[in-house]
Amino acid sequence: MFSLYSELKCGGTSVNRNQKTDLVKTLRGTFEDAASVVVVHCIGLTVAESTDLRNKMRNDNCNFKVTKNKITRQASKDTKYQHMDEMYRGPTAIGSSKDPVMAAKVVVNFANENEKLVIIGGGLEDKSLSKDDVIALAKLPSLNDLRGKLVGLLKAPASKIARLTKEPASKVLRTISQKSQQ
Repeated sequence: MFSLYSELKCGGTSVNRNQKTDLVKTLRGTFEDAASVVVVHCIGLTVAESTDLRNKMRNDNCNFKVTKNKITRQASKDTKYQHMDEMYRGPTAIGSSKDPVMAAKVVVNFANENEKLVIIGGGLEDKSLSKDDVIALAKLPSLNDLRGKLVGLLKAPASKIARLTKEPASKVLRTISQKSQQ
């Protein structure tokens, strides 16, 4: 995937119409499968830094693609991310994920470590996100975290849940009882 995007206009060579059509189809598939998209500028990232970011994205089941803006606009047309056209200016790359939070988490964490990666904004389904919105989204728990908490709650013994619901009331009663005895 990366080689297709990096070959768009490397060293003055351009891709032919069939290659562009394939790129648009591939990128459209990315938009259609994604629950969220994060748009960044990555000016001056070294190959090692770019590889590190790609590996982190891949490890968290996210995608990261350096894109050509015109092709990105064509690919996002008539998708839930068509509202993001204005974000595709300059040296653009996109991070995407089926988890609404994960792409934002990875990109924000990487941007905190490396000032060469600048968050432009993003999209959550048909809603545009500002840079601050993307940062706020990254602070939310991922779907896997939420699933883990839910499973933990469901596996908790019923007595533990009952104790948790009764505890505040019993503390209030004990406090009232102690106050009345004084």
